[in-house]
Amino acid sequence: MRKEPRQARSRATVEAVVEAGARILSEQGWSGFTTNKVADAAGVSIGSLYQYFPDKLSLVDAIRRRHIDDSLDAVRHALAGTQSLAEFVEVLVANLIAAHSIHPGLHRVLLDEAPGLEAYRDQNSEIEAQYLALFTRAATTHGSQDKDTPASTIGLVISDAIDGVIHNAARRGRLHEPALRGELVRLICAYLADRDEAPVDKLQPSHA
Repeated sequence: MRKEPRQARSRATVEAVVEAGARILSEQGWSGFTTNKVADAAGVSIGSLYQYFPDKLSLVDAIRRRHIDDSLDAVRHALAGTQSLAEFVEVLVANLIAAHSIHPGLHRVLLDEAPGLEAYRDQNSEIEAQYLALFTRAATTHGSQDKDTPASTIGLVISDAIDGVIHNAARRGRLHEPALRGELVRLICAYLADRDEAPVDKLQPSHA
């Protein structure tokens, strides 16, 4: 962003622009995304938009960052309070699906069309550290005890499994299928509860 909004009116303007930008990206894709369209949809002048976003790449970055914040909040809310493993995973999956459903087509555009994703793929970024810390906490709180595997590794597997299923479901327009949601819950519950029942050496294919 060119500058941070400090007054309530300025924050409302930025929020309107980011929301309008997300809607246009979702509905029209990267090829149909322009700052003029966003300003019109947000009900602000193009000059007001440029006060905060010097170009459409900076606006896409703000849209992407808001989506990431929504996903972080989804995990935090699932971790709040005391719950059984099944209840936690149900809430976690439901919250993350909801975060990816605000604008149904947005996530596909952010993943496959809009530039700027490289900065968010940095495994050493602050955002990645926050996300994995939350899933490590989930593994510590709800996973079976396993002295041989660090909770951080278990958390990484959970986060990648959930992200992979949800991101691809968003690409395919299948986020709201009850069967997909149910199977994802089963997958994560089984991994966290019964990890010790399937040793790695027994999972290797036989070459006999």
